[in-house]
Amino acid sequence: MRYLDHADPVITLTTGPVNAYAEVLRGLSRVVLYDHDPAFQLFYEKTVAKAQAAMRLSTKPVILQGEPVMGLEAAAASLIAADDVVLNLVSGVYGKGFGRWAKRHSPKLIEIETAYNEAIDPQAVADMLKAHPEISVVSVCHHDTPSGTINPIDEIGAIVSAHGAYLIVDAVSSFGGMKTHPEDCHADIYVTGANKCLGTPPGLTLMAVSERAWAKMKDNPAAPRGSVLSILDWENAWSKDRPFPFTPSVAEMNGLDVALDLYLKEGAEAVWARHALTAKAARAGAIAMGLSLWAANERIASPTTTAIRTPEGVEEVALRKAARERYGVVLSAGRGETLGKLTRIGHMGPTAQPIYAIVALTALGGALNALGQKLDVGRGIEAALAVIDAEVS
Repeated sequence: MRYLDHADPVITLTTGPVNAYAEVLRGLSRVVLYDHDPAFQLFYEKTVAKAQAAMRLSTKPVILQGEPVMGLEAAAASLIAADDVVLNLVSGVYGKGFGRWAKRHSPKLIEIETAYNEAIDPQAVADMLKAHPEISVVSVCHHDTPSGTINPIDEIGAIVSAHGAYLIVDAVSSFGGMKTHPEDCHADIYVTGANKCLGTPPGLTLMAVSERAWAKMKDNPAAPRGSVLSILDWENAWSKDRPFPFTPSVAEMNGLDVALDLYLKEGAEAVWARHALTAKAARAGAIAMGLSLWAANERIASPTTTAIRTPEGVEEVALRKAARERYGVVLSAGRGETLGKLTRIGHMGPTAQPIYAIVALTALGGALNALGQKLDVGRGIEAALAVIDAEVS
């Protein structure tokens, strides 16, 4: 044992929380301004404008003062009324979890559920909407992180839009790491955060809200008001001339401001490219090493998470423990239905660099061999390097 449990790991390659950019950490140390100070109010307005540019929105986004799970719960509580019929699309643990929030606000819940290593078929959505024209709200998780799989939300969104239903999208672990924007998928509420691909500590929700979603929430008597779950209370908080509903997280706003600057300066396409390359190298190395991907096919494998099926006879907890103790590398377990069945490598924000695919594969392969597997780690590293080198040659 080289790295004790109580000692900090050398490298964290999890799916969240992820390590923050060094510049973001410095940003967190800025002066904490009074939220009624005109300087902070102007700063907040400018930061919202940066988020609007990053999200490619025609309207102002909302920044809720809590990590994105709060934002998802707020979306369910605010948009879903008691008479709504909700279609929840389930391809993983988080998709299934949203259904429980939806049912809290309307008992009329229908679900399309697929295997947790597959993606939702848009045609199945079209067929369900045709069979149930009364469906008024559809919810979908873009990247179900515990499975490392991606749903085709642009296609799904076009179908939902044509039907006239409202669409709630969980893009918590996808926005910033791949091409996805609220208006591209016709989302009425699009929830993401700064603590995944934007590389900040957890603490804020970024949310896009369509004009018709604002109207629906205002007409919903059950939508939270005067609550930390209220979206309505923050509608105009972006303006320097409007008060905040309650004290915003000033330090986290400082960090978000820096993260957005980094994203916009590097350029979205360049950010997506390094996420994709890191994941591609990790997948190639894992397969060459003799491991299997959790995703049924690479087409739906996420560029922000690589999920690797636990080999038969290996205890997944022991695998991650060995990777940490021997190499100081922390990886993620599955959750819920995928717990014990897979190990996840996160490629988000500052760890979305191809060299970290090499680090993760080395730790994963070394740990498995220590547990009695016979993997050709060198072959895996060579395959990953070949992917990386092909991009720069």
